[in-house]
Amino acid sequence: MRKKIAGFIVVALLLVVNFPTEAQQPTKVAHIGFLGATFPSTESARIEAFRQGLRELRYIEGKNILIEYRWAEGKIDRLPELAAELVRLNAEVIVAGGSTSTGAAKKATTTIPIVMAQVNDPVGSGFVAGLARPGGNITGLSTLAPELSGKQLELLKEIVPRLSRVAVFGTSTAPGNAQALRGTELAAAAIGANLHYFDVRNSNDFETLFLAASKARANAALVLSSPVFNSQRKQIADIAIKHRLPAIYFNPEFVEDGGLMAYTASYNDLYRRAATYVDKILKGAKPADLPVEQPTKFELVINLKAAKQIGLTIPPNVLARADKVIK
Repeated sequence: MRKKIAGFIVVALLLVVNFPTEAQQPTKVAHIGFLGATFPSTESARIEAFRQGLRELRYIEGKNILIEYRWAEGKIDRLPELAAELVRLNAEVIVAGGSTSTGAAKKATTTIPIVMAQVNDPVGSGFVAGLARPGGNITGLSTLAPELSGKQLELLKEIVPRLSRVAVFGTSTAPGNAQALRGTELAAAAIGANLHYFDVRNSNDFETLFLAASKARANAALVLSSPVFNSQRKQIADIAIKHRLPAIYFNPEFVEDGGLMAYTASYNDLYRRAATYVDKILKGAKPADLPVEQPTKFELVINLKAAKQIGLTIPPNVLARADKVIK
């Protein structure tokens, strides 16, 4: 009996000594910074995809991860200070929502890991030394895919069978513009179309340049990725409709704001995959050793209302391939 009592006492003492220590171990909370150039409402679907990616990796906001969001709300000149603020908050990783955000984060820190959620040309922009071995404190995802321009022009050819002249709107100083334009030129040569490039430097250029495209007898338009365009989506879509110019865009939000069609990398998929980079870095991986990934999932979005406004009929075989149709 005494041996049993002694045994119970020993077990009780062990529980008293060990259990509280284990129970009181604090859960480590990872601090993540997110830097965006636009508005939270503009990026809501992408942010939710990023959060979903974190949840799939067992990160719960407020429990083992905290995300500090900073939004420039279209005022690009605010990005440097917002990036510096995330550095002062000692974020363990900074997730940048695009090229301009990544550039601001890069200038703010050379030590805190930076994850690009979607950058058109990370090598050409000087963010990484190479896709396979980034070599610095930046890694993440690129939207650039060699086949993208060709597919966009093929789609324009399908909806405009007599396609011969294509107006290409871009910004010569934008990251990835030159590379995207080269790909577009090769694709145009393959389908026998002539390109007319229009350099858009600010939002006041849109009306004038679309008018110039009409005078050049362009029968379709391709809008390349550019920070100048992001906050002017509805204006661009409205001008294209006004000039009855079938246009294909670089992200689906243009179509949701009244544009005709978009074929692009799935931005939601890229943001979801950005969470895997955050996870690897928090577990000790170095950005320099994590290859930059290119898009693997693409989406086609079509706006039938816009098609009707310009008197265009979308062929059934194109509609059948659409991931989303807006009526």
